[in-house]
Amino acid sequence: MDKHVMTVKGQDLLRKELKTLKSKDRPEIIKAIATARGFGDLKENAEYHAAKERQSFIEGRINEIESKLSTAEIIDITKLNVSGKVVFGSTVIIIDLDNEQEIKYKIVGEDEANIDEGLISYKAPLSRSLIGKSIDDLIELSIGDEKQSFQIINIQYI
Repeated sequence: MDKHVMTVKGQDLLRKELKTLKSKDRPEIIKAIATARGFGDLKENAEYHAAKERQSFIEGRINEIESKLSTAEIIDITKLNVSGKVVFGSTVIIIDLDNEQEIKYKIVGEDEANIDEGLISYKAPLSRSLIGKSIDDLIELSIGDEKQSFQIINIQYI
């Protein structure tokens, strides 16, 4: 079984979602199904079919989260001795050498990734090129026909 690597925060977010699904969403959909049954013939009952579809989604998501949590490998960056290297969970500030723009990313698990929040999956090409590097190291990344060059200017373990 594959391990699901995640940060402590990622684990907390999944646990929170699981709790909401079980304590709020599941009971609500059970009530919606019961209400929809009261509308008559189930063959032509759109509310019933929509509620059953939603129930299927909720149960699937519950199973998915429980599976991920049961195989989770939680990495707490604050407890690692990483000595100036980029590792899973690090926050890295890089500078785009083409336009001098500073960019801040945190390397996280796949479920936590959100580029708008500066969270990139450890499986992303940029993360793979950063992991193991140190401050002042240069990284070259090919995106299609284009090559981008970056320099690591700071690494944080928060």
